[in-house]
Amino acid sequence: MMPTIASGGGQGKTHIHSLLQKTGMWRASGLDCDYRQGIPTGFDALDEKLAGKGWPADAITEFLLPRAGIGELRLLMPALSHLSKSESRWQVWVSPPHIPYAPALFQAGIRLDRQLIIQPRSAEDTLWVLSKALASGACSLVMSWAEHIRPEHIRRLQVACRDGQCAGVLFRSDQHTQTHSPAELRIRMQATDRTQNGTHISLHILKRRGGWAPPPFDVRLGDALRGKPDELHQLTVDLSYDYRLPATDHLNTGMELTL
Repeated sequence: MMPTIASGGGQGKTHIHSLLQKTGMWRASGLDCDYRQGIPTGFDALDEKLAGKGWPADAITEFLLPRAGIGELRLLMPALSHLSKSESRWQVWVSPPHIPYAPALFQAGIRLDRQLIIQPRSAEDTLWVLSKALASGACSLVMSWAEHIRPEHIRRLQVACRDGQCAGVLFRSDQHTQTHSPAELRIRMQATDRTQNGTHISLHILKRRGGWAPPPFDVRLGDALRGKPDELHQLTVDLSYDYRLPATDHLNTGMELTL
């Protein structure tokens, strides 16, 4: 039986409306609630489907992938560019499977001197780094490639995001699609027939603020990037090579730490 809320005329209706506008109140359809402004994704079609019109700025976003390298970094590049230019805080890469390719990041308008790469030696160290970075207040975005993270870990990371007003991004295998996750936003990414030439990716929002998930849809990755798609397609290099972001007269390097 559904609970009822007694209302006293117009005053009661006003109270109920105020209650429904709270971000902690789940609604089947409510993207118009007073959510905190999100981080612009750079893709209008995607922004329209997210509460706050962008990536959650103080919560965990979980990407579920069939394999690495299908366009997940290109999807985040506009947000990285926006944050690196609009804030002085760090964007942190924790345990990336490949070292980011600095010229491609620079070409996409991302400040390299705001990028921090951390390679923890153990699963325990990875969780410690994520918690500290998210809660520190010194970072605007923390990304991690960590398959061992469990739901209870994600719940703690959500709290850390709130404490540090920081966006968290987890890249995980789509084998976790049916697994419960406290992440505020969950998106399954899939390659399409047009993914091979670096132009499109299929997105299926499984969970979001503000209501039910919309049907899957395609995003044209080139719409939000500067430069030619073929110049930005190869974003990574082999980790077996001891690579450092190159210093030039025009840009500073990011930092790389090994814990």
